[in-house]
Amino acid sequence: MRTVFFFRKANAPWHHSIEELFDTIIAALPVQVKSSRYVMKHNSMGLWKRVFNTIDSAFHQAEVNHITGDVHYIAVFMKKQKTILTIHDLRILSSGGGLRLAMLKFFWFTLPAMRVRYITVISEFIKQELIQKTGIKAEKILVVHDCISSDIKPCPREFNTARPVILQIGTTPNKNLHRVIPALEGLNVNLVIIGKLTDEHTALLAKYGIRYDNFFNLPYNEVLDHYRNADIVLFASLYEGFGLPILEANAIGRAVITGDNTSLPEVAGDAAMVINVERIDAIREAVTKIIDDASLRAELIKKGFENVKRFQPSAIGIQFAAIYEQLVKK
Repeated sequence: MRTVFFFRKANAPWHHSIEELFDTIIAALPVQVKSSRYVMKHNSMGLWKRVFNTIDSAFHQAEVNHITGDVHYIAVFMKKQKTILTIHDLRILSSGGGLRLAMLKFFWFTLPAMRVRYITVISEFIKQELIQKTGIKAEKILVVHDCISSDIKPCPREFNTARPVILQIGTTPNKNLHRVIPALEGLNVNLVIIGKLTDEHTALLAKYGIRYDNFFNLPYNEVLDHYRNADIVLFASLYEGFGLPILEANAIGRAVITGDNTSLPEVAGDAAMVINVERIDAIREAVTKIIDDASLRAELIKKGFENVKRFQPSAIGIQFAAIYEQLVKK
């Protein structure tokens, strides 16, 4: 079956998460799925660029059309029974209120939902949030988890007991860095932060005397190098539609700390220390436990290798292929 994957035009070289995810999925699809990619000619900014993207996309349809995310609105002129849309999260609905919020909800969720056969979401948490916030019917929404890159391999590392390296992925407000920093006060650790720091972050790092290194705008292979060089991955996020860093750390073989909120327990299973990340003392206690307890680290790493088996590209590719088969048969 001929399937075309519709991608946004990325705003920057590091704006690549959706693209990397679906490149991995496409490579893992069964042979009967003949795939091609179509990238929007314009960034999703302003009315006329979005109108052009919508009309242009309609001329590049195939037997199956898969909108991979972000540009939900292009579904308007697609063949409804031959199109699926993947929704990664609903954070856009937290930006603004009133008329702006109503328009975002209509053009990014309500209208696209009416113009596609199925919506896939990356976690059960996002499915329930989508139903609650938009009223889209549950039977139209299918959960297909994100997958882990097949390029990520285990990389054993002797734990640095003298000064463990703690990896923090992300600096946006939901990544909870403002609680992570005070939680590490007085601990003999080195915090590696991936993502651009704000003035508030640097002030907090200075206030609490945290040793740190900061990197941003990195290509993905360099991000993976930081996982390999870490002793603990601290992913204490307040909101995640999925939580891929948990799996990346699992696959490489690092102990993980994450939250008991949103999609994080669904992804982590028993392969991470799951805590209340709104409590600074809980974050600190989890870090010290992993530093002090070698058997706990070993157990989390072992369970991590088992956990990632649920999210292999081949398994996710088979799930999508089954959905495409339904669209072709209609």
